[in-house]
Amino acid sequence: MDGIALLDLAAGALLLTAVLVLWRREITVIVRVFALQGVALAGLVAALAGEEGSAELAVVAAGLLVLRAGVLPWLLRRALAGAGPRQRESRPVLNVAASLLAAAALTLLALAVSAPLVALDPTPATRAVPIAVAVVLIGFLVLVTRRHAVSQLVGFLLMDNGITAAGFLMTSGIGLVVEVGVALDVLLVVLVLQVLTGRMRETFGDTDLDELRELRD
Repeated sequence: MDGIALLDLAAGALLLTAVLVLWRREITVIVRVFALQGVALAGLVAALAGEEGSAELAVVAAGLLVLRAGVLPWLLRRALAGAGPRQRESRPVLNVAASLLAAAALTLLALAVSAPLVALDPTPATRAVPIAVAVVLIGFLVLVTRRHAVSQLVGFLLMDNGITAAGFLMTSGIGLVVEVGVALDVLLVVLVLQVLTGRMRETFGDTDLDELRELRD
């Protein structure tokens, strides 16, 4: 498989996993799908590294694989530990059908918004930019329509994956130091939110934000 085919496959997997996160309600399944998206993102960067013969991008791809497909999903699973049987989105703002329709509309919006950028430099990498933008929009949709704290955290991480993919596709790779700095920031955010979800569970017995809104003094 050549580099362009691998790039197209990784970009398609990136979008597919984002839609699957939106489709599923079981939090454990959502975390597994997010880990698969980390593999797809690492594969996308590895394809760019192969096309450009860049050792720096190859190192970044390996780092992304460890962080996005290993460390972050592990932290999310730890945040779920002790949550008991309530590891499912019980009352999302949108049902599955409406969520998938919204994802399709956001994908079309991403294509329209990204068209001028692709027209400036229509390379195989830039032609995949609309997919990265669509992942950002779908991640935002997950963030605002889900009620479980871990689901919302996954939505935030989907947005970060999309932004990272767009950065690599539009600039043919960003500096290793910049990517390490961004990765550390994301890791710090996840660690903080993991602590917060743990405190929520210890204090209120749940991490469903709708349930917490019903609390009264």
